[in-house]
Amino acid sequence: MSQNSSLSLKQNWKALWASSSHRLLMLLGSVIVAAILSAMPTFFQAIEHRPGIQVHDVVLAHIPAVNVSIYIFLIIWGMGLYTLIRAIKEPLIYTRYVWLYIAICTARILTITLIPLAAPLGLVELVDPLTGVFYGHATITKDLFFSGHTATLVAMYFCLPKKGERIAAIIASVAVGILLLVQHVHYTIDVLAAPFFVFALNKLLQATIFADSH
Repeated sequence: MSQNSSLSLKQNWKALWASSSHRLLMLLGSVIVAAILSAMPTFFQAIEHRPGIQVHDVVLAHIPAVNVSIYIFLIIWGMGLYTLIRAIKEPLIYTRYVWLYIAICTARILTITLIPLAAPLGLVELVDPLTGVFYGHATITKDLFFSGHTATLVAMYFCLPKKGERIAAIIASVAVGILLLVQHVHYTIDVLAAPFFVFALNKLLQATIFADSH
């Protein structure tokens, strides 16, 4: 790391930490995320044991189910690692992403609870050794509406400031959305709805807790 980059990094963290509101948002957001992640296994195991409605999906009916798990997680964790590196340099990226992630998780808990869906026909199990702990190391197939994998990538688009990296986030979101359908992990509506939810949630955050950050 060059001396200028190191100085810029220190200045960014010093500026954020000097603001009591930003400091509170970072610390409180981190605590809430930790609480959500610890509660996820119980929630996902509960929804897995309830009956659900199976949707006739015209798109999935025309796509042979193929296991593309490795490509899905290469994209997700590649973008995740990039966003983490950028957040280390610009801590406001981390704070924005943490709160958007909290909003996404909260919205998904509500929609999944209110809209009980059964797994799509032909579903090929999606296994990620890194995030399996949040599912209680169990096969979860009913966390459907809306797609969390797609939403987390779309969230990166709203949190990353540079045009090139935002384009990369869009491409990654589209690619993962398509691959989820190829593997029959989600219904088409799950994937298509995710960007709209993230857009609305981001707008809400920008109008409330991040209103003074424009």
